[in-house]
Amino acid sequence: MNMRWVTGWLLMLGLLWLPVAGAEPPASVQAEVNLLLGFVAGSGCAFYRNGTWHDSKEAQTHLREKYQWLAARNLINSTEDFIERAATKSSFTGLAYRVKCNVGPTITSNQWLRDELTFLRTDGHFKIAPVK
Repeated sequence: MNMRWVTGWLLMLGLLWLPVAGAEPPASVQAEVNLLLGFVAGSGCAFYRNGTWHDSKEAQTHLREKYQWLAARNLINSTEDFIERAATKSSFTGLAYRVKCNVGPTITSNQWLRDELTFLRTDGHFKIAPVK
């Protein structure tokens, strides 16, 4: 085989493994996701992920990292995409994330964030005030 041909193919295959530098989500999506991430961090709620409870700041950091990874690959086109793909379940185990706030019931993070997004869009604020 021609050495240039082999080198070219190896280079092409190697490029497939590089991170994708795609377009960012729309500005309105970025704004809503940032508001939701801020809400998570300030909520004071406990987050259940892969068999372990985490505080709200740890949850926010984890969700932000997942969001950034997905956004870099053009997988976030709406705030609902963020909730569904980053904030609903573990990418590794498939187990649903759960949230427990104060004395309220434990609910899925999907439902919790969708409810809060609805309030944010209709009332301009969150239903559950973040802890200060």
